[in-house]
Amino acid sequence: MRKLSEALYFIAITLWVGGMWAIGYMAAPVLFASLNDRQLAGVIAGKLFALIGWVGLGSAAYLLIFLISRWGGRFFKSSVFWLVLIMALLVVASQFGIQPLMAQLKADALPREVMESVLRDRFATWHGVSSILYLIQSMLGLWLVVWSNRGLR
Repeated sequence: MRKLSEALYFIAITLWVGGMWAIGYMAAPVLFASLNDRQLAGVIAGKLFALIGWVGLGSAAYLLIFLISRWGGRFFKSSVFWLVLIMALLVVASQFGIQPLMAQLKADALPREVMESVLRDRFATWHGVSSILYLIQSMLGLWLVVWSNRGLR
């Protein structure tokens, strides 16, 4: 059972961090470069970011439970625990704070596209905040991959 839980630990890290990098730095740029309809590209990219957000929440839940059970009462001394917790909090901020706000701005702009409306600046600001948080989360994810063995000791 221990081998299985350790394998799932590495799978969760791989799925979460690999998915973040694949979507954020490969799929989304290709969508915007390939599709003439930027609104459609944005809708598809948004769905992919939402999907990897849910993957991140599920992975974080498993990783935190694994680390707490592995480390017992000393889990707060684990650098990997804190990396996962910070990454999870960034996902929560994005999924339940920033993304709904951006969706509301898009809805308020209808029948126009948000980037053609008076809400353009607010949307661009929140999109920038979201991008910065995603970049921070991606960098922390790389750190998590490098330090993943520390969670097992």
